[in-house]
Amino acid sequence: MEKIIIFDTTLRDGEQSPGASLGVKEKVEIARQLDKLGVDIIEAGFPISSTGDFESVRAVSQAVKRPVICALARAKEEDIKTAYKAIKGANRKRIHVFLATSKIHMKYKLRKPEDEILKLAGKAVKLAKKYCDDVEFSPEDAARTKEGFLFRVLEAVIAAGATTVNIPDTVGYSTPHEFGALIAKIRENVPNIKKAIISIHCHNDLGLGVANSLAAIKNGAKQVECTINGLGERAGNASLEEIVMALKTRSDFYHKATSIKTPLLYKTSRLVSHLTGMIVQPNKAIVGQNAFSHEAGIHQDGVLKKRSTYEIIKPEEVGFTESFIVLGKHSGRHAFSRRLKDLGYKLTKKETDSAFLRFKALADKKKEIFDEDLEALIEEQLEKIPKSWSLSYLQTKSATTSSPRAIVGLRGPDGKIQRASSIGDGQVDACYRAIEKIIKQKGKLEDYSIQSVTGGKDAMGEVRVRVKFKKHIISGHGASTDIIEASAKAYLNTINKLIARRQTKT
Repeated sequence: MEKIIIFDTTLRDGEQSPGASLGVKEKVEIARQLDKLGVDIIEAGFPISSTGDFESVRAVSQAVKRPVICALARAKEEDIKTAYKAIKGANRKRIHVFLATSKIHMKYKLRKPEDEILKLAGKAVKLAKKYCDDVEFSPEDAARTKEGFLFRVLEAVIAAGATTVNIPDTVGYSTPHEFGALIAKIRENVPNIKKAIISIHCHNDLGLGVANSLAAIKNGAKQVECTINGLGERAGNASLEEIVMALKTRSDFYHKATSIKTPLLYKTSRLVSHLTGMIVQPNKAIVGQNAFSHEAGIHQDGVLKKRSTYEIIKPEEVGFTESFIVLGKHSGRHAFSRRLKDLGYKLTKKETDSAFLRFKALADKKKEIFDEDLEALIEEQLEKIPKSWSLSYLQTKSATTSSPRAIVGLRGPDGKIQRASSIGDGQVDACYRAIEKIIKQKGKLEDYSIQSVTGGKDAMGEVRVRVKFKKHIISGHGASTDIIEASAKAYLNTINKLIARRQTKT
């Protein structure tokens, strides 16, 4: 299959998202990840725009050696020279020159006639060619440019030495049918078009960035400019992960391939989201947290029987470890029973039917049912959790000049009281360490929270904990007017649940 060149502009156009500014170190870190991902070209920035951007482009050029490193420049001598200075340390370099060609841009922004624009475009490309063999030219707002004039501009810049001509839908105005047809017309009406690669750069103002890009590829575009997570000006750019996976998943239709290592998509998405501070929406295609989650009972049943019934992409293909069956009010009996089995419970049909009814009642009150909720539901149904271990007494001591110490007495399954003491980072930690000495069972505290049950100075405090015992994560709670005592009771609650679980599981 023919290869589509992936031109990533996350570090340039993507960084133009409001609030997504990146420093030099962050740009280099993302560039290294893009290199691992397998992108062909990294547009590292717009060097003339600021000293910081210049330094970022130069740092990326020195740090990343495999991909082409591209710098953006207006059709101005100073821009082009500055762009070259920033990328001259790169193993493979490209200067990307742009100049607006639409009537509205020429009239109100540039205030220049067509003939002058034509001359400026050719002149800029010739200058860039003196510094760099690889030159790309973009007629800004090409999708709204008069076709005849667009053809003339492209012919002129290719004659001047442009090796790639990029067709931007700068304001996301076009539609797939229009944009695909435009690419086809360029191939038919620009005499020297075979001497250059046709690229596209689509924005997402109407939510059509990816669709327009794919339509252009279907009509002969060989390079696609895109960003991780669809970052970019206004509503963003065409999303790299969506384009790549569309081409891969529907290779039967597009007959195209890319060099992207798709199992790294999710990791790359997370990195960009973290460093830019731009949160990925849960229902974002390909990399959103819900992309492989199923709540509807019919869907869950189908996925559990045959994953391809409702998943056209395997989660592992893009870096997720598995599909997620989300239990909620829309879930069916099949998903409920499977989750109980995965948790290790073996129930009779009658017990399962009863538990399912109680699960549905709970699901009407909660959006999502977690494993801890199911455990509590099942344990409560099977029998009241026996207190294998209970708190007999507790004494703690804390001072600014010494480590906190706790002395704990527990009544065990045999009715006898066992005692232990320990120091810790705090009174609660010391208490938990002492408990672990007695029960000879060590857990890892995953979560700890305190909530007031009642008001006033003598308020009852409730402590909730999540403790990991090897592969099991168990929730527990305890209440008391003394927070340390409530903490000890919550921890013992998880121990008693663990013992109960072992007695009821296969």
